[in-house]
Amino acid sequence: MELRKIDASNLEAALAVTVRPDQADLVEPVVKSLAEAYVHAEYAWPRLIVDGDQPVGFVMAHIAIPWFEVPGQDLRSGLWRLNIDAAHQGKGYGTFAVEAVCAELRARGETRAYVTWEPREGGPAPFYLNLGFRPNGELAENQVVAVRDLTR
Repeated sequence: MELRKIDASNLEAALAVTVRPDQADLVEPVVKSLAEAYVHAEYAWPRLIVDGDQPVGFVMAHIAIPWFEVPGQDLRSGLWRLNIDAAHQGKGYGTFAVEAVCAELRARGETRAYVTWEPREGGPAPFYLNLGFRPNGELAENQVVAVRDLTR
C-alpha cells in the first residue's frame, strides 16, 4: 500500500473513488476535495491510496491550516478527508491512510493530528477512536473535533 500524489496520470482513478451510499452524507466526494485542494494549495495534501496499482481510496490532510475559531493564531494539521472506495472497505486501507498521514505530519514536526466527524450512528467515531483520536470538547460545524498525540 502507498499514497501517491495526484497528477494527470491518476486523476480519473481518484475521481472514481466512491464510498458506500450510506456514507455519502459523511464525507464529500473526491471531486470536491480536489477543488478545495486547488483553492487551498498552501494547506492541502491530497493523495490517492493504492494497493499495487489498484486505486482503493483517497485521503487529504491539512497542514498548518488556520483554525476557524482563531484564524492565524491556532494552526492545526490533520486529516481533512478520507474516502475508501465501497469495494475496498474493511481491508485496512483506511487505517493505513490515517497512519501514513500521521507519519507525514510527524515528519513535518507536528505533535498533534486533528480530525472531525459527524456524530451519528453508523458514523466513523469508532474507527477514529480505535486509532487513538480523542474528542477535545470542541465542535466544528456540528462535527466532533478530536485530536491524536503524535509524540507517542
